[in-house]
Amino acid sequence: MSYVLTDSAALFGRHLTHFKRLPQQLISVTLMPIMFVFLFGYLFGSSMVVPDGKYLDYIMAGILAQMMLANAINTGVGVADDLNNGLVDRFRSLPMTQFSVLLGRTAADLVLNIIALLFMVLVGLLMGWRPHGSALSTIGGVALLLLLGYTMTWLGCLIGLTLRHPQVINSVAMAVTMPLAFLSAGFFPINNLPGWVSAIASWNPVSAIVTGVRELWGNPVGYGDDPSWPLRHPVPVSLITLIVLLLIIVPLATRAYRSAAAKTT
Repeated sequence: MSYVLTDSAALFGRHLTHFKRLPQQLISVTLMPIMFVFLFGYLFGSSMVVPDGKYLDYIMAGILAQMMLANAINTGVGVADDLNNGLVDRFRSLPMTQFSVLLGRTAADLVLNIIALLFMVLVGLLMGWRPHGSALSTIGGVALLLLLGYTMTWLGCLIGLTLRHPQVINSVAMAVTMPLAFLSAGFFPINNLPGWVSAIASWNPVSAIVTGVRELWGNPVGYGDDPSWPLRHPVPVSLITLIVLLLIIVPLATRAYRSAAAKTT
């Protein structure tokens, strides 16, 4: 374990150095969510009805969750680039643990998530969004979003190591994350959706996550008078779902890395 932590720390520092030299990576993960804040908050907000609150307060959790879902694309493409440019071959020539390669990358991407989330929270505050929960519950909502982002970085590792081609990774990851983001309670109240779509959205894990964040922040939840079971218990459902996903994805991604690294030789 000490070797894993030492190697991971070294690779973590390497990735942070790349972020410092390529600040456009931060722009790529914040510009689109900022555009969504303006489009949905200002242009669509006047025509959207959310029970017990403003649409801007409702939409913030959905936009931040969508930003975290996008980690699957960013991490997947980055892992594929490492495979294709020979970096993995250099890692294999060093006396280092294989798991540390993925752990260092996902930890560095988590730091990028924290920075991007801080930017987004600042933009939301400037536009008039406010969390109305306690300081502890507000931090809990942020932590839940970061757990979602960290889970998606591991999913991105798995996709990138399996497909290995950036264009294919982008298409597949978009096909996974876009329905999760938009076929949920992220941007529209569940009651505003047609019957069968509403049923699917109610059981979408992203709906439970964004609803849990809204409850922790004291923002309107918008699920109506008769929510589904996951929406009645959004925080525990979200935590259990994300932890189970990590327990499944991390071993699969580690196994995929060993297989991909063997193929590069």
